[in-house]
Amino acid sequence: MESEKIFKTKTGFCHILPDKIILTRDGIIGNVAKVTVGNNISRILLIYGGLSLFLLYYAFSSFQKGQTSMSVFYGIIGLFLIYGIFTSLNNSATPIIERNKIKGIKLKKAIFGLTRSRFEVLFEDDNGKIKKRLIMLPGSMTDGQNETEKAIRIMTEEKLLNE
Repeated sequence: MESEKIFKTKTGFCHILPDKIILTRDGIIGNVAKVTVGNNISRILLIYGGLSLFLLYYAFSSFQKGQTSMSVFYGIIGLFLIYGIFTSLNNSATPIIERNKIKGIKLKKAIFGLTRSRFEVLFEDDNGKIKKRLIMLPGSMTDGQNETEKAIRIMTEEKLLNE
């Protein structure tokens, strides 16, 4: 298949086809059907919500017992999780993105030793809502620099990257 271009991601491979982008774990497009059920992140956000409520309850409980340092500690972690939930509400885990639904793709470069490079794909889902799909690229321990350069070259050749 000449029109298919592939690059490595953090957890698998990204296939750039003429009509869609497909993310797979093992590099075989036919195996995508098995994982398309898990394209909703609401379960993870519910777990984070429950954990943050638990931490905020313990922060309040510690404050009542006069344990100010533990109260602050639990409170900060609980609020950090709530912040993460709100920033992730429009994220998607869908493995298939139609190219005609893509509104833009941005590259976020890595901060050496702290973060890894990623593409942020803004697209319209089946309900007409704008969603964001992160495509995490390999880290520095797994030849991330070369794979990132390859991914940028492919995305640029396909005229998908908005600089």
